[in-house]
Amino acid sequence: MQTKSYFPTLIFFIILIIGIALAYILFGVQVRTEGIWMVIIFFLIALIVSSAIKIADQWEKAVVLRLGSFQSLRGPGLFFIIPVIDTIPYWIDIRVITSSFTAEKTLTKDTVPVDVDAVLFWKVLDPKKAALDVAEYKSAISWASQTALRDVIGKTMLSDMLEGRDKISKELQVIIDERTEPWGVNVISVEVKDVLIPHGLEDAMSMQAQAERERQARVILGDSERQVAQKFEEAARSYSSNPTALHLRAMNMLYEGLKTNSTIVIVPSTALESMQLGGLAGITALTLGVTPESQKKEKEKENGKSKKVNK
Repeated sequence: MQTKSYFPTLIFFIILIIGIALAYILFGVQVRTEGIWMVIIFFLIALIVSSAIKIADQWEKAVVLRLGSFQSLRGPGLFFIIPVIDTIPYWIDIRVITSSFTAEKTLTKDTVPVDVDAVLFWKVLDPKKAALDVAEYKSAISWASQTALRDVIGKTMLSDMLEGRDKISKELQVIIDERTEPWGVNVISVEVKDVLIPHGLEDAMSMQAQAERERQARVILGDSERQVAQKFEEAARSYSSNPTALHLRAMNMLYEGLKTNSTIVIVPSTALESMQLGGLAGITALTLGVTPESQKKEKEKENGKSKKVNK
């Protein structure tokens, strides 16, 4: 890409105007052969000087050939060449350049056609090699990137490609850098943007992922129920060894139900008897501190008193 600069053109017109002005001063308004030749000479001088002046931007290097042979790299800034003898066939951009490349309908290792989009970040380190050792180095880099991407896809399973994009990017960077290094190009990084798979396979993978999530949910639910059952079993063992704790738990449940105005379900008496609560009387007795042992002691006391009275 040749630098767009108006400075050489400006120099050309300045020299030409100076020549016309001198011809006018020396020969007046009359048209004379000497004046015409002076204008022609200044025109040629302006043309040669403007052709010799070149300006390269900060990010550019000019490849100068002298009579077809490599002469030097020029730039950035103002420099001069010999018109006609020196030529500049290439202006090399040495900034970091991004190039997109794709691989369409490429088979993976498990024979799945995929479309892969990637981005290449590269820069020219040696403008001489980029200009002289390869024709159209940008096109060469693009083709090298595409072939490398196809090679990597063909050696990779679909699952590894979907899960390991970073690994594929690093592998691509190494391969492309090896291919472009002789051209004076350095590959900075490669980023895999997207991996597109067929719609049918995409639906199947979505169903598989959904089934896997449901399986995990069922496993978690089963583990939760098992843990709850273990806690209930431990609680049952504690209640079986401590009837008073069981009675207190029953009273607490009844109290909580009454406090929150919840619906209370009347259960059969057999269930209450299994809890050793014969009914409301049993609960009331428990609240008053009356237990079966205390009732037995009271009966023994009453029997003792009755025996004394009989005597």
